[in-house]
Amino acid sequence: MRLAMFSAQPYDRRFFEEARPAAVAIDYLDTALDTGTAVLAQGCDAVCVFVNDILDAAVLERLHALGVRAILLRCAGFNNLDLAALARLGMFAARVPAYSPEAVAEHALAMILTLNRHTHRAFNRVREGNFALDGLLGFTLHGKTAGIVGTGKIGLATARILRGFGCRVLGHDPFPSAAFEELGSMVPLDDLLAQSDIVSLHCPLTEATRHLVGHATLGRMKEGAMLVNTSRGALVDTAAVIEALKSRRLGALAIDVYEQESALFFRDHSSEIIADDVFGRLTSFPNVLVTGHQGFFTIEALREIAAITYGNLACWQAGTPCANLLPAG
Repeated sequence: MRLAMFSAQPYDRRFFEEARPAAVAIDYLDTALDTGTAVLAQGCDAVCVFVNDILDAAVLERLHALGVRAILLRCAGFNNLDLAALARLGMFAARVPAYSPEAVAEHALAMILTLNRHTHRAFNRVREGNFALDGLLGFTLHGKTAGIVGTGKIGLATARILRGFGCRVLGHDPFPSAAFEELGSMVPLDDLLAQSDIVSLHCPLTEATRHLVGHATLGRMKEGAMLVNTSRGALVDTAAVIEALKSRRLGALAIDVYEQESALFFRDHSSEIIADDVFGRLTSFPNVLVTGHQGFFTIEALREIAAITYGNLACWQAGTPCANLLPAG
């Protein structure tokens, strides 16, 4: 069994090699998958892809023509995959729907604490011998209201942590989780937005959730609230968020994902000029914290991703039912 892994990073090689079955050979490719790079999968039975690889109809058709029959997503999101084309071509696709939800939840909390208490700015000040506290004022998290939009596994893990900090927790989800009732109250989205000091997004990206946070949503948020997104970049209309920051309607923004991240994230651009003016404007605000899609990046999560991906591959090879099979159209 030969597998082509696109968008492969050194850490992917480390954890996939650690768990690799002897019968599986992997070509680690640092390039992203698109119509131009699909040819690199020639001679492979399957491809392994990540969040910013392109899996539209043209790419799937090219892969199929090369003999590739299985798509293994080493991530939860699959909005980059054309399910109708997948079904038409009769290809197998499976994802990693949940891996160490606490990893992403803990990163969301780290961003909240960093942005609120300005520890990133304080670190730089102290290194320069500046011990002044002006500009570093935060708020006490205990007693605040935190709104969790999306109460799946990661949303639940985030709610548990925030409740442990003494927050009142509200949740919203079109498919309510019974487990959330032990942590907080499920409320309509408008009520959550109006009452929450912190709004944290934990939703999948669908047509219904694309730009879930836009001009209208931001207008319904509590003035001065903090918005956190560790899910998918396109949940947030970046231009609308910039306007809300400029008007001071939005008090702070923490994002680990960005709508146009595929051109930036997971690569070192420190010696280049970044041409994305929207991203440049976003990072110019002192009350904005951006990390490069690292919420999943823990030892435990990466081991789990590798194990589940190999499990999905084994199901395809054996022709047995796969719990992580993606819907066919």
